[in-house]
Amino acid sequence: MTGGRRPVRSGRATSSTPRLPVDPAVHRARWLLMGLFALSGLMLSGWLARLPAVRAALDLGTAELGGLLIAGSIGSLATVSVAGVLVNRFGGRAVLYVSMVAFAAAYMLIGVGPTIGSVPVLTVGIFLSGVGFAIGNVPLNVETAAVERRMGRTVLPQFHAAFSIGSVLGSGIGALCAAADVPLLAQFVATAVVGTVWRLLSVPGAVIESLPPDRAALATARDARAEGRTPREAGLAGRLRAARVRRVARPGSALGAWREPRTLLIGVVIMSAALSEGAANDWLAIAVVDGFDQVEAVGAAMFGVFVGAMTLVRLLGTKLIDRYGRVTVLRTSGLVSFGGLLLFGFAPSLPLAAIGIVAWGCGAALTVPLGIAAASDDPLRAASRVAVISSFSSTASLAAPPLLGLAAELMGTRHALLLITAAMVASVLLARTVRRPDGLAGAAPTAPADDPGAPVVATAEPVAVPASHAPGEDAVCVPSGSVRREPSGDHVPEPARPA
Repeated sequence: MTGGRRPVRSGRATSSTPRLPVDPAVHRARWLLMGLFALSGLMLSGWLARLPAVRAALDLGTAELGGLLIAGSIGSLATVSVAGVLVNRFGGRAVLYVSMVAFAAAYMLIGVGPTIGSVPVLTVGIFLSGVGFAIGNVPLNVETAAVERRMGRTVLPQFHAAFSIGSVLGSGIGALCAAADVPLLAQFVATAVVGTVWRLLSVPGAVIESLPPDRAALATARDARAEGRTPREAGLAGRLRAARVRRVARPGSALGAWREPRTLLIGVVIMSAALSEGAANDWLAIAVVDGFDQVEAVGAAMFGVFVGAMTLVRLLGTKLIDRYGRVTVLRTSGLVSFGGLLLFGFAPSLPLAAIGIVAWGCGAALTVPLGIAAASDDPLRAASRVAVISSFSSTASLAAPPLLGLAAELMGTRHALLLITAAMVASVLLARTVRRPDGLAGAAPTAPADDPGAPVVATAEPVAVPASHAPGEDAVCVPSGSVRREPSGDHVPEPARPA
């Protein structure tokens, strides 16, 4: 029932959709998560910008260096499969702290390896960087999807824009360090220290969804029953519901996501995005230099054009998703990328190719955020599904660089990039998979608050749970482990709205 109002179409919001006040903790988490995404981009690009110095310090050939870089993809692929299990079992904060330690160790080793002339040490560092990125990526994306749901409008692409902005800043820092002959060890140790402090300050407030089971609430409820009180009378109703939600998201459900056709198809969409963006990261500058006989600076500038177009659309494209829906935006993005890449591949001059690069970047901007939002529609299974689709992305990152390199030897780099248009076609054909399932469009029933053993059905929006409180105090609303205040008095929860 919708109380006489027309229901909102699944996957699309309208300007007339009423919005409840947003908890200040959600706003705080949003900005902390923005910072964490920017930090990830800054750290990653900051060390990649020093690859020429790393190659010179170890006297490596280009092929040897490319082989070492695959270690990061292997570490990512090996870890992302279990990241969802770890988030469900231990909570997002614990997993982000593990990621923090992996990143710190990785950058220490990446600095030490070239300094002492040890390829194995560098390889271990690159492997750990992939582990840190993959294991931290799942809780970060789960939390951003939770923020989007609770804000009632599309904001998820902005987090990926923050990553792009961080990448640009990191590249600039790396270039400045190279120009100033800053030792690799000094730069990477400083990066490890700054990253660790940044995460220690941000993680506690950034995690509002992927919280561990509230075992203390369960123990207190047992004591209350022994004293003849119900959990409702003990004021534990909301906390017990959160504990039940966490218990449903057990490790087995994380592995079960691999048997869900919709999740696997979203993974294919994410893989197409990873191929598109990753190919540009690895080969766009080289394709410009080789294809148009330009100097290295022009190739770098054209890559900057691609990143700039993608960042701009991620910042401004949220309104497009709210207005036209996920499916339409994803289809349009795929077609724009397809046309832009074709223009770049066959353009007779660099100015025309630059227009193609802009279109390619604009079309590549929103695919990953849309896929993550679709995988996170059900809060209970968000971590499991995000882990699955991240595995597809890691596989693409592992396989694409060497395969495109082999194709570039045969047909040239610019024309080899045209091969990824097949992935863009797949993204367009599978666009309907990102549509919000009808079963999550409305409010779902919940079990009685004083029965911690009853099954629970997760809803996309917070559900008010009555708790014992004195007259005049607020009632507590607990959405999957966090607390939100509603005005006191009679309150009828609104139907859940799609993000």
